[in-house]
Formats: sequence, structure tokens, C-alpha cells
Amino acid sequence: MNLRIGNIDIDPPVVLAPMAGITNASFRTLCRRFGAGLYVSEMLGARALAEGDPRTMELARFSPDESIRSIQIYATDPRSASIAVRRLVDDVAVDHIDMNFGCPAPKVTRHGGGAVLPYKTRLFAEIVGAAVVAARSVPVTVKFRMGIDDHHLTFTEAGRIAEGEGAAAVALHARTAHQLYSGNAAWWAIGQLKVAVGSIPVLGNGDIWEARDALAMVEQTGCDGVVVGRGCLGRPWLFRELAEAFAGTPVTPPPGLAEVTEIMREHASLLVDQFGLDRGIRSFRKHTSWYLKGFVAGSDVRRRLNLVSSLDELEEVLAGLDLDQAFPAEAARMPRGHTHGPRPVKLPAGYLNDRGGVERLPAAAATAVSGG
Repeated sequence: MNLRIGNIDIDPPVVLAPMAGITNASFRTLCRRFGAGLYVSEMLGARALAEGDPRTMELARFSPDESIRSIQIYATDPRSASIAVRRLVDDVAVDHIDMNFGCPAPKVTRHGGGAVLPYKTRLFAEIVGAAVVAARSVPVTVKFRMGIDDHHLTFTEAGRIAEGEGAAAVALHARTAHQLYSGNAAWWAIGQLKVAVGSIPVLGNGDIWEARDALAMVEQTGCDGVVVGRGCLGRPWLFRELAEAFAGTPVTPPPGLAEVTEIMREHASLLVDQFGLDRGIRSFRKHTSWYLKGFVAGSDVRRRLNLVSSLDELEEVLAGLDLDQAFPAEAARMPRGHTHGPRPVKLPAGYLNDRGGVERLPAAAATAVSGG
């Protein structure tokens, strides 16, 4: 089973979900070592890209060995979306652009952005259409949630609109903004979207913790591929398992702690090479608890890893672990990353009164944040 998005063939049909502060070039390199797929950069704000913000442009960097340069943007108005996409196509030479309409953060939704923006159907259409036109031959995909809450579902209409505006594929995180990251993903909605959108691929996102989850999602929903987010945190080898599962070959057992620590060293070194010692090590710290999920390590070791300041110090702490431990079977499904929710969705006053309004959102809605 393979996936085609525009002129890009993706085999296996697996996409790394953009995660701010996580899916930088270093993490993408590490994940690609284990298996093929589409590896999307962390989310970047369209307005910051349009204005040429130096830090944002720095994040729009790719490793020399990335054959498909894929990036996700967060946009709240057609003009900045158009300028940002043109800059990515002309100056960065990207091969694929994904658009995030899945962010449930209150500081974004309270201004009408993120996961609640598809409720404004005309504005949503204008933003997607502007990006597609600016991208020319580069495929644009659109990711969104089921809607604001169970009473304000927007996903089937959002899928049809994106399809009509020329999107090359759509992806559904099968939760509402109200759910945030709690509860179970509603895979039935992915199947419903697949029925509603007939001419472009539909990707499913939510609760893929193991390779068998991806196969089950495809079987149950008929989706064309899967998007993997929190399940790969501290487990980049999940992409090897996914590749093997989709190929119908035996799935390699997960690594024991000795191999996991080798992967940790590689990850830290890649980050230091990309960002320098201080920033690279600080960026790595957040990953340490994910790598050690389920292993016996002790609170002191975990605390020291959260404070590690050099590669030598990292080596010293890792040397104190009992490396003979096998990967704990229960660790694969242990929560990683965001787990909060549900929570009432903050909205602008009167936001639900008019679905078709084309009002421009305030500048605060353009704030780029993690999540989707």
C-alpha cells in the first residue's frame, strides 16, 4: 500500500505529524533512519514567514539528505498564507506544504484561529485557496480536527472545501478542540470523511501507538494513510515497525535499553550539530523522559537527565543505567506528550452566530503554537 500526494509517492503511507520543538531536522533525520515515509517539519507561522522573521526562517531548514522537503504552516489570513507559501516555494524550494487548522490552544481559539477557524467556511476556503494558488505545482495538504465540540462538527465540510480549493490531500485528527488530547480518537469520523471526500487522499491521525493501530485504522476507516504524532516520542523506531507492518513482513521487536541509549546519544549529537551545544542539549532534555518510559531508571537519574548540560554529562548519566533491560511491553501505549483535556473551547464573542462570515481575524490569532 502506497500513498500519492500530488507528485509525491509515499511508501509506506506514513506521515510524521509536525510537532513544534520536536520535529526539527535532527529528529526527522533520526526517524528516517528507521523507515521511509513523509517527514514534515515543525509548524511555522505564515505571518512570521511572510515577514521574513530570522528565527522562523532558521527553522525552515532541511538536512542535505532530505529528498522531500516538507513543511507545515499555520495561517489565519489569505494574504500571509500566500506570501509565506511563495517564499517557501521560491526561496526554500519545498516539495510539500501542509496547513495546520488543528491547534486547540485557548490563546489561539479565543481569537478564532486554529481548530475553530474551519467553522468560518468562507475564510477557511480563502486561506486554503490562496495557499494552493501560491504553491503552483507544489502539493498543499490540509490538516484539521473534527470541529469545535460535539455540537459543532466541521470536518466533512472542511474536507469538501479543501478538496474544492485544490488541496492534494486532507488529514483528520479525530478529536474535537474541546477534547484537546484526552479520551480516544473517534476513528469513525475518519471513515466518514473518506466517504465525503472522493477525489483526494484522506489521512487519519489519532491514537497510533503501535504498528497494529495503523493497520487497524486503515482497515476500519478506509483511509489512504496515517499520521503519527505522540506515539513516536522517544520511539523513533516506530517508523521501522510501521514500514514492516505495511509491507506485511514480521515486525522487529522494540530495542532494549542498551540500544535505546545509543539512539539517545545519536539524537543528542544531531541536535548539538544543528543548534550548538547549549541550545541542542536543552532541546534534547524534553526527550529523555519519553525514551525511558517504562524502564527502571530511578528518580535521581531522571532528574539528572532533565538537567544535563553536555554530551559528556549525558554519557556519564546513561552509563549508570541497567542496560540489560528489555523494552517494557506496556511502555508502547504509555501517554507521551500532551495529555490534557477536555476543556471548554474559548471563542470570540458571537463567533458561533455566523458560519459563513469572512471577517478577518485579529493579529493575535496568528500566534504560532504547538498542537493539532
